[in-house]
Order: sequence, then structure tokens, then C-alpha cells
Amino acid sequence: MDNECLVLQEEEREALLSIYDGDEAFKQLSPTIYQYKYGEDGDHKSFLLEVEWHNKYPNEAPIINLDMFYNKHIVSSVKQNIKDQISKEADHYLGESMTFTLIEFLKDFAVDLVADQPEKEVIENIIKLTIENDDEATKKIVKKETMSKAQKRKQWDRLDSKGEKPRGYDWIDVVKHLSQTGSSKIEI
Repeated sequence: MDNECLVLQEEEREALLSIYDGDEAFKQLSPTIYQYKYGEDGDHKSFLLEVEWHNKYPNEAPIINLDMFYNKHIVSSVKQNIKDQISKEADHYLGESMTFTLIEFLKDFAVDLVADQPEKEVIENIIKLTIENDDEATKKIVKKETMSKAQKRKQWDRLDSKGEKPRGYDWIDVVKHLSQTGSSKIEI
């Protein structure tokens, strides 16, 4: 890690912690990972931004992440739009501390960036349709016929080790057959 980058990161860390002290939307997950929540909980247009510093930050743009569970309701096109806009903004500030600037940039433009996010009812309908399609696929699976232990045992007794009926299972017992039909005197 470059010493210059390390010094700039330490200075920016102290500045961020003092600026956002008491702000519930800001969270430091580690010395190099920060999150900021835009919007209110339960709002279908609220989202969580994660900024991660790497070894070459701030000489290179930080890693921007929007793929957290909190953002599951945000459609991928809106996420990509937010990432693209932040990347463009980050390019202007290469070589200087930019996390605060990026967070504030999103504060100013968050409403515009999530304008394409569908209304909550539309999202719920999409989720319901997905669940219904999954249910239909589950219903199409045909259950095998279940047999009791006695039925399985009887079936096993009828078949040999290859699953076939034994040789001669349908042969007629000649002596038994003759005894049932009666005896007729045979004259020689």
C-alpha cells in the first residue's frame, strides 16, 4: 500500500467520522468500508450505498456496491444508473478524498436517480407473479404413488433381484389342474 494513499485515507476517515457523527444514515463497517442510506425505511425508493476503499484509493475510484439485501427491491437498471453516475463523478476527483463528495452528490440527485424505480404496488405484483409461477411449476411435479410397508414387502416378494417376476410364475400346476377337472378313466 502506498504511504501517501494511507495518509490520505486516515485523514479522510477522521473527517468522515466527525462530519457524520450522529447521522443515523451513515455507518462505518470497517476502516475502509462506509455505508450511507438514502430515503426512509419502508420507502420503495430508498437504497443503501456502500463505498469501499482499496489500496490505491484515492488515486483510483473506490469500489461502489449496491448489491446488499437492503437494496433487493431496487431494479437492476436503477442500480446500474446510480453506479454509472457515481463513477462519472468519482473520475473528477481522482487523487483527492472523494467519499464525502460522492455521498453528498447522491443526496442531491438521489430523487432523480431513482425516478425510474417502479412504484411499490408494481414491485409487489412482480413478486406475486414470480411466486405464482414458482407455485405452478411446483404443482406440475407429479408425486410418485406411495406404498405402505406391507405393499412394498409383497411387491418385493413377487420379484427377483433384477426386479423381474420369477421364471414360471404363470405356469399351470398340471396335477392340481387335473384334480380340479376330474378324473376320466383312460383305457389302454
